[in-house]
Amino acid sequence: MINQLQAYLYKKNRLTKRTKLLLNYLIGPILFIWLSWSIYEQIRQQSDIKQSWEMITEAFLGPQFLKIILVVLLMLLNWGIEARKWQIQLKGLQPISFLFAFKSVLAGQSVGFNTVNRLGEPVARAAFLSDGNRIQGVALSIVGNMAQIIATILVSAFALLYLRMDILNEQQNIGGIPIEWIAAFNYLVFIGISVFILAYFKLKSLFGLIRKIPFVNKYQYYFEKLESFQQKDLWQLLWLSFIRYGIFIVQYYLLLTVFNVTIQWLDAFALISVLLMLLSIIPTIAFAELGIRGKLSLILFGLVSNNMVGMVVAAAGIWLINLILPAIAGTLFILGIQIFRNK
Repeated sequence: MINQLQAYLYKKNRLTKRTKLLLNYLIGPILFIWLSWSIYEQIRQQSDIKQSWEMITEAFLGPQFLKIILVVLLMLLNWGIEARKWQIQLKGLQPISFLFAFKSVLAGQSVGFNTVNRLGEPVARAAFLSDGNRIQGVALSIVGNMAQIIATILVSAFALLYLRMDILNEQQNIGGIPIEWIAAFNYLVFIGISVFILAYFKLKSLFGLIRKIPFVNKYQYYFEKLESFQQKDLWQLLWLSFIRYGIFIVQYYLLLTVFNVTIQWLDAFALISVLLMLLSIIPTIAFAELGIRGKLSLILFGLVSNNMVGMVVAAAGIWLINLILPAIAGTLFILGIQIFRNK
């Protein structure tokens, strides 16, 4: 009887190993093919992409090419900073190298590109971690996302205040929204981000309260690492998020100048900040995002410039350089995903 049981367990374990091996070698290529095709289709479906690409190519071959190269280099710096943030978030769970973090971040961008508001991004990043650390890795990504939201919304709230006071007048509106409504929204944003900042720096107390909920308490193991963040780590993540935000602003401003959108740098800073805030709160999926970016750009930059073509092409340029190029690179790293690593 014992010998039969041992033979059964051996056979079952052998089949399990074969299944794991098969999945490890199939999942990466399948994801690569699906993501590559999805990205191609989403690019192809954009109505203005051909004209935008031609103008970007002309700019790259013309006297403004150094600015285009600088925007691309800033994209690499931007994702490098995000990789450093990912390292910080994981240091209490699974220390990783910068190269490993960079690869994970680009793979996350590739998957996130195909989900609503990039919800699949942290899952793809965590897929590169060791068995047993992946769900906790997804939970830890919350902190980095919180830091980036604070940087985006806080700066944008002041930018919206500047927009109301120095760009708009009593008769103007934004996209048909009266200035009074904009003022009310601005106050709500300040109140909301103040509460969010408090929650960010009081993570331990916050999750201590949440853990008392019976349903959440059953899964507290997956979130317990969130309570281990030191204030130094939280501040570091926040400063890195502000630097990333600054890079976004500089990139967008450079492309606006490349495509002859005449605008004062302070006005550009405010309008780009408001644009980034709106993009962060409007639920989008990749195939619609470029259209939304273009529409919002026309509404906002139309307050200070008449160069509509330049606005749309600048929005398309940022979309291509900051999102499409990293997503394409990320599909290559998807090939290396192994769902099962334990022998």
